[in-house]
Formats: sequence, structure tokens, C-alpha cells
Amino acid sequence: FTISLRKVDNTTVMIKPRPGVAASCRIHTKNGIRSDLKVKPGENETFIFTCSTPEKYFIMEIQKNIDCVSGPCPFGDVHLYPPGLPHLNRTYIWDVKASTKAGLELKFSTPWLRQIEPGERCPDSISYNINSCIDEATVNIGTFCRNGSVSRVKLLGGVVMSLYLPWHSLLTTSGFNIANRASIKRLCIIESTLKGESSITLMSPNYPLGFPEDELMTWQFVIPSNMRASVFFHNYSLSNCERKEERVEYYIPGSPSNPEVFKLSDSQPANIAGSFNMSLQGCDQDAQNPGILRLLFQVVVQPPQVDENVTHLVDLSKEKNMTVTIHLEGWPRQIPLVSEPICLICKDPRTCDRALTLASGAVYRISFLCKDLSQLRITAEKGIGCMDIRWCQRKIYSLSVPKAITRLPIQLHKFIWKLLATDLINIEITSPSLKLQQHLPEQRCNTSYSYTIVSATPETQLNVGVFCPGGSIEKIQMRNNITISLKTFGKGFINESVPQDLKMSFVPHIKDECTFTVSPNPKAKVYLQTPNWPYGLPPYVSISWFIAVPSKQTARLGFSKDRMGIACETGRAYLNVKEETPGAEETVRREDELLPQPRDMRHSFWVNISNCKPVERTQLTLQFWVTFADKQIDLGIILAVVAGAGVLTAIGLTVCCVKKKKKKTQNPMVGVYNANVNTQMPGRKGLFGKGRQNNDSHVYAVIDDAMVYGDLLKESNGSVAPEVDVYRPFDGPIGSLPPSPPPFSFRKDTKRSSNTEVELPPLTDTDQDTYTFAHQKPGQSKDDGNANEKDKGDTSVPLLENKEQDGLVE
Repeated sequence: FTISLRKVDNTTVMIKPRPGVAASCRIHTKNGIRSDLKVKPGENETFIFTCSTPEKYFIMEIQKNIDCVSGPCPFGDVHLYPPGLPHLNRTYIWDVKASTKAGLELKFSTPWLRQIEPGERCPDSISYNINSCIDEATVNIGTFCRNGSVSRVKLLGGVVMSLYLPWHSLLTTSGFNIANRASIKRLCIIESTLKGESSITLMSPNYPLGFPEDELMTWQFVIPSNMRASVFFHNYSLSNCERKEERVEYYIPGSPSNPEVFKLSDSQPANIAGSFNMSLQGCDQDAQNPGILRLLFQVVVQPPQVDENVTHLVDLSKEKNMTVTIHLEGWPRQIPLVSEPICLICKDPRTCDRALTLASGAVYRISFLCKDLSQLRITAEKGIGCMDIRWCQRKIYSLSVPKAITRLPIQLHKFIWKLLATDLINIEITSPSLKLQQHLPEQRCNTSYSYTIVSATPETQLNVGVFCPGGSIEKIQMRNNITISLKTFGKGFINESVPQDLKMSFVPHIKDECTFTVSPNPKAKVYLQTPNWPYGLPPYVSISWFIAVPSKQTARLGFSKDRMGIACETGRAYLNVKEETPGAEETVRREDELLPQPRDMRHSFWVNISNCKPVERTQLTLQFWVTFADKQIDLGIILAVVAGAGVLTAIGLTVCCVKKKKKKTQNPMVGVYNANVNTQMPGRKGLFGKGRQNNDSHVYAVIDDAMVYGDLLKESNGSVAPEVDVYRPFDGPIGSLPPSPPPFSFRKDTKRSSNTEVELPPLTDTDQDTYTFAHQKPGQSKDDGNANEKDKGDTSVPLLENKEQDGLVE
């Protein structure tokens, strides 16, 4: 290679080792082998590389100094000089000196330039960097790629222009020229020309390090008259001002108040017709704590929409504690700075944004600058609170989407109800007509919307589950603050949501974290599972289900697995099942026992699950199912009824025969009273030495089973041995709260996993007693009744006294 430089060109070429690469390649010149090479103006240098791939080991800088202060400024295209350079990664640097009274104008040839953020790379690896030089200070105007909208840059004072080309680039022109000198009285002016629908991103000088103190710069946007432009600030920060105020000024054609002044925190103008200017003004900063002024913004250009003058009324005047946000799909995630036009929502012709939030208590008229409204979504949030149960216990709140939202031509994405109450006030959710279905793999929701219910406490958050209408859950009670999120799927929500009947009310304190009331369809198989699936119930949480069984139906209850599948670190986990009928036996299982086999339940019943503190990596997750069948009449009951009917028939026939015999007797009977004859039927001698009316044999004390059968219980295999543990069941009267099992030490549960049964000793004759019903005869005193000492202990059954006794005696 030969590099020949003319002195008048004032150009220097330097070949340097590539940073971070081992110097395994050298440069061989007539003066010897070296690791770098510098060719000054007026010098010639011939050299070769000692390797076949020098682009891996060397880079090149070509710097040209241009003096526009003491001599004429070389207006026109700037060329890539000198030609015939080696194929290395190279950077061309043009250092142009100019007076601050006569700034420089750089004009770029098509396809113009596109500003990029620091650290961003250009697709073709070709990049420009522009620095402004005022006296001794240097300001980085920005880094640019090709194929953009920046057509001109005017700078105050001198400029250092850099062009970076990769070693394989075939670019032969610089792509810009020095067009003119003009005093601009500001740091710089950047001209951006947009010919059609597009979106561009620009940054303030020195971004993100900070705009120079008390400086002014301008962006000029050239927009076709038949297009509309909107400005959006995406990232900005403010410095600490001692004097003046940082602001943005707009010069908009036809505006009655040019310049229009905005704060950086304001919503910027939108739907601007034609070209306009935007200026950024800094302030005098605090010397001790200057802060940083920086700005990254986007300009979107699109044609006027056919329906931009069509307004939609959104009446939120009667709503309370509610916000409605209309936004692009994907919000609130950071919306990328796309290069295509986007949907805009306007609350007046000049106030538009990609997301618009409306507050309750007002009426809005909004319009859309959007070709396709299907890109837009609605997210709403409403808060309902209760601080005093006396004021809100009887109130029923409807959790339905207001018509002001459903009437908009935009799909509802999510409606969130935040239900807040004090510690002693709980929340009840009901769905009287539609009921709710729990979304499970075995019974998936196929509706156009669903509800996600989350219960939040300071210690933990309980995800109750996902529910949709058309199930069997009538009521859900929770004792914590609740968030209910309605989420839609598809466009069918408007039609399917018409009969929404989700209601909410505040109720007094309940014991369990969550209680479900389930009224299944007798023909359906219902699946239910513990909340927080699949992560498991939080420690020490208790959940209950009340399953209503129709009077003519029998429910069959089964569990999806054999065991709870957890090991407890502290406490014990329990499963309780009990029918809601007097004297019903309660089935209890511990975490280390087998769960009950499928069983039939003839009455409405409770299912309760209480968690312990599981050991690490084990979680309590449980699912069960309920089916229904018609009740079958028991054969034993039928036989008992038939036998009872036969006995009654025999008695009836006997009575009839006696009556007929009496009618046949024409002569009246004559009876002689004998006071010494016992008129009572002979009976078994009483078991007690005293008459029941004189002793306390008919008064029963409460007998603890453990006192009677304690020895037998201890001889069992330990399945009912006393537990040294803290049992946390729910308790209370039947019908209002779930059942409360007795202490495990004395529970008589024949349905446990153990096969040991405790047999009780049979009753003997000496354990029996006959009840007597003594009736005082007319004229008989209490003393007479006790006259005969031998009759005091007689407990035999007396003969019925009636008018027919004489006939029977005969």
C-alpha cells in the first residue's frame, strides 16, 4: 500500500493497533518493522502487513482540519480522502473551525440520518457522530445511522464531524456537505423531514449526560400539510435551577398563542397539522447540585383519520373511586419506540396520547386517531371500602362493568375491584343466579370472561383461584382485603356479560381464611381444589366448603389422591368431613394418614382443610369431587315399615273383636269390689330397692367415654392415642359454622385408616331399667300411695284402666 498526502489537504493518516488484540501482526516499511504508522501532510509512505488479515489487528484514523475562520470555507460535498487506503476499520474526522458569530450548516444527502441512543449499533455498522465546539467546550450533538429523517444540522461555532466505516464497507462518499454559514444564536438546530407516515426518536445534546447549562436548541419538523404530527416525551429529567425555568416551546402554524410553552411533565401537543418547531430551554443551575437536564422524545406522523371528529361520550359523573385507562395492547409494559404510526386517544383535539386515563366524577368526550381500534384496550379499577360495619353491613354492591365502558367501541381488557375493610370486617361474594365455576384442568371455563380472586394480608397473599359464571359456587366468604379482576377473552364479552350478577357485601368476622358455599347441579360432577394452586396453602391457613345436598339426592364425595402429600415442621394438618345433621359422625384425617375413600353423603356436609407449617419443598394442595344420584330406599326400612303396619293391623283387629263381643252381651255385668285384691298385672320385681319416684335413678350424669372405655382405647394400636399437638379446627353450632371435632385423645372414629375397632361391652339385664308412669286415682292421697311398704319398689307396668276392664275380668 502507498499513502500519498498533499500538504494543502491538511490531512493526517494514522494506523494503530486494535485495542484489546494481541500484536501478532506488524507493519513493514522502508524504515523497518513497526506496530503503528503515521503519515503527515505532504508525506508518502509505502508499506505492507506481515499478516494476511490486518483488519483483525489494526484500525485507521483519517483526520482533516478545515479552517473557516481565517480563510474561505470549502462549501460543498466533503470527500473521502485519500483514496486507495487498506481495508481496515476506519474513522474519518473533519475538524472544522468556525466563529460563534457565523455558525455552520451541515446538509446530509438522502437517505438522511437517524439518531440513536448511546450504545446502540447501526444495522450496517456505518455511523456518524456530530460534536459542536464553542471556544474550548465540546458538546456531543448526537450519534446517527443512515436511513432517517435528519436532513440538516446547524451549529453555533465549529464542528467535529466523524464517520465510522467498517473494513468491508464499500462507501465512497461522506454523505454530507458544508452548506452555509449563518448565525443561529443557539446551540444548534436539527431539521427533521418526514414525508409520510412515520415515527422518529430524537434526544437532547449530551444525552444522557445532560444538556448544557442555560442553553437553547431547536428541532425543526418538516411535515406535509396533509399529515398530522404528535409529540411524546418518553424519558426526561430536570436540573436544579437557580434562575429561569426549564421549558419546551412550540411554534405551531395557525396557533393563536405562539410560542406555546409547556413543562416537560405536561402532555405535549398532538394532532398538529403541518410543520412546526420545538425548542428546549435550560436554566441557570445550582453550582453545588446542578442536576441533569435531558430529554428523549418521539414524533409520530400519520394522516388525519376519517373519524377523528367523532367523539364518544364517557359519563363517569356518578361513579366513585374509579379510573378508566384506554391504552394500546401490551400496556403498562414499556411501549417500544416503533417506527410506524400508532393509535392515539384524544380528550380534546390537541391532547392525545397512547394511553389516556379518565377519573370518576366527570364527563369526557374522547376521540381516536387510529386506523384500527382493535389495537386499543380498556383497563378500569374501582375501590370499595368499609370502615364501620354498621354503615355498610346491609349494603349490597354490584360488581358489574358500567355501561359507560361497555358502550365504547374498544375491547375491555380488565376491570379490577379493590375491596378494602378493617380487620373485623370480612367480605362476601355471591352469584345468586349464574353461580361461579372454579377453573380447573378437569372443568375448564369456556366463557368470554373470568374472575381472578386474590386475598391479600400483610403476611401473605392467597390466590383464591380463577372463576367464571355457570358453575355451582353460590358464595365465597373471605376475611381479608380482596382484589377481583375481571379479564376478557375475545369480543364476546359485551353479549355474554349482560346478565352479570356478581354481588359483594361486608359481613362480620369469620374464622376461616376462606369459606365456599357450593350448590351443585344434581346432574353434574363438580371439582373443587384448595386456593393458591399449585403452590400450596400458606402455613396455618384453614379453608372450608359447605356442599348443599338436595333432599332427594345422595352426594358421593371423593378425593383425587390418597394422601395430603406433605410433612409438617410445626403443628398438624387436618381434613374434616361432617354431615350437617344432628348426631352425624365426623371423619378426620391427619397429614400422615390415608384420605377417606369415596363415600356417600345423605345430607349437606362440610369439608374443612387446615394446614400446618410444612417442611421445605412440600405444599398442601388438595382436590376433591362431588357427584349426585337419586336416593335409594333401604330394604331394611321397607321391611320395618311393613312389620310395623302388620302389628298395627293386628292390634286393630283385636280391638274390633273386643267391641263386637261387648255388643253381643245384653245383660249388664255385676262386679264386686274387693279392696284386698291386687288389680295390677303381675310383673317383674323392680331393679331398685326404692321406687323411682323416691330415688335419683332416673337422673343421668354426663359420662365421659374416656373414663368408661379408657383402658380399651389404650389397648388399641395407637390410632386413637392422645396427640400432644395444637389442633386448629373450626367450631360452632351446626348450620352456621363448619364442624368442630372432639379432641383426638377421645375420638371414636371407625373410618380411620387403621383397621382397629373398639368393641364396647354389651348391656346386661342389670343395666336395664323399666320406666313407670304412675297415675294417681281419684280420691287417693299421697300417703295412701306409700302405705304398703312392699309396693314401694314395684316398677311393673300397670294394666290400662278403662271402662271395659269389667268385661275383661269376666
